[in-house]
Amino acid sequence: MVELLLLGVGVGTLSGFFGIGGGTILVPLLLFLGYQIKDAIGISVVQMVFSSIYGSYLNNKNKNLDVAMVVTIGIGGFCGAFLSGFIVSSINDKFLEIIFLAFASFALYRLFAKTVINQTPRSVNRVLLLVIGVILGTFSMLIGVGGSILLVPILVGFLHVDLKRAISAGLFFVVFSSVAGLISHSLSREIDFFSGIIIGLASLIGVYIGVYLKDRVDVWVQKKLLVLFYLLVVLYLAQRIFFRGN
Repeated sequence: MVELLLLGVGVGTLSGFFGIGGGTILVPLLLFLGYQIKDAIGISVVQMVFSSIYGSYLNNKNKNLDVAMVVTIGIGGFCGAFLSGFIVSSINDKFLEIIFLAFASFALYRLFAKTVINQTPRSVNRVLLLVIGVILGTFSMLIGVGGSILLVPILVGFLHVDLKRAISAGLFFVVFSSVAGLISHSLSREIDFFSGIIIGLASLIGVYIGVYLKDRVDVWVQKKLLVLFYLLVVLYLAQRIFFRGN
């Protein structure tokens, strides 16, 4: 119980600070603790519902959330995420880990190589935003990361959205994808709701801390920490997939 509570606070802090649903760090940590990836994904989906809703509430309260910008993407994310649980049931564990590694690697590349800050935001067709949401919702919930791991770099690198606004938008997107993902995963297989709820409740404390820190840290420092965070995730997953003994 204590281990789950501490894990929840830590994951929640990172979720609020980086605008991620928590799965990007929770899934690798659960794998490290001995969970199978499908069990880790299920727990992550439950936790993300708690952290994303509370974190988005705090961001909106702090007037740091552009709801209109994310709703269209979020609706697409909900539709895509609803398919994820049924797809996961037919995919083997190794392939899921490789998908997770690919997501983290792409997010790291976008932040490291292409991020542009303080440019005029681009206007994007709503249909395109909807399609982006469907794609992100489907594939991200396959591995229990909510979608913001890719949405934040897309918003910043392609649409020139301010990083702090993009992080808030990423966390709000997770509300849509995690709720749909929870429904889908629950219908398709068994989920460890107990661990997910304990971690999720504890993560609320961490989310408050993370959002508080996010609004007080310089954007360049935040970007460097986010790059370092993704790098650590990529290195761990690469070691686990390619160098772990049978």
